[in-house]
Amino acid sequence: MLDPILDVSPNLGLDTLLLLPVLVALETILSADNAIALAAISRGLPTPELQRQALNVGLVVAFVLRIGLILTAVWVLRFWQVELAGAAYLIWLAIQYFFSSDSDETEGSSSHHRFTSLWQAIPILALTDLAFSLDSVTTAIAIADEVWIVLLGATIGIITLRFMAGLFIRWLQEYVHLEDAGYLAVALVGLRLLLRVVAPQAVPPDWIMISLIALFFAWGFSKHTESNQI
Repeated sequence: MLDPILDVSPNLGLDTLLLLPVLVALETILSADNAIALAAISRGLPTPELQRQALNVGLVVAFVLRIGLILTAVWVLRFWQVELAGAAYLIWLAIQYFFSSDSDETEGSSSHHRFTSLWQAIPILALTDLAFSLDSVTTAIAIADEVWIVLLGATIGIITLRFMAGLFIRWLQEYVHLEDAGYLAVALVGLRLLLRVVAPQAVPPDWIMISLIALFFAWGFSKHTESNQI
């Protein structure tokens, strides 16, 4: 999604360094759907302490995977199967959320209460972040001569993502539609990845993606739970 922004800095010197705050800001905005998915997944653990530990360890693993993806971006993009796998995974997450039948679900609880240990959640968290990272992996190629800028941006981005996910854990309990909105955004990113594989000419422009995600989250934050309305 960041390709058009990178086009304004062809010389990759001081311009690229000045572009770093822009990259970080955009990564933060575009990571909202990623953060809510990670928050919802971590809520599958029974206690807040385990949820925090899962996010901490899971995002460390995710960071290592993301760095590996950036360093091998040129090679990875030769294989359309990688993006297809990422698309299938994100779409599967959304389908599982919207169509799973959890008879034990109670008001205000997540539909992902399925983990019995920390180590069951960590691989899911790491793979989810990796799947989302595929959508912006072309960033590494766009400034391949200054990969350290991309690595620094990824480092700042993963730290920001951790704090955003922590906030979303709390917000998911406060807003009725927020989790639904987040998983609609997850499905949208998955469909975008799928289109990049099967019909690249049909991939929607970045502004459409950002606008749709913004609309989803505006709806997600539109209604408090009854306990927060009192």
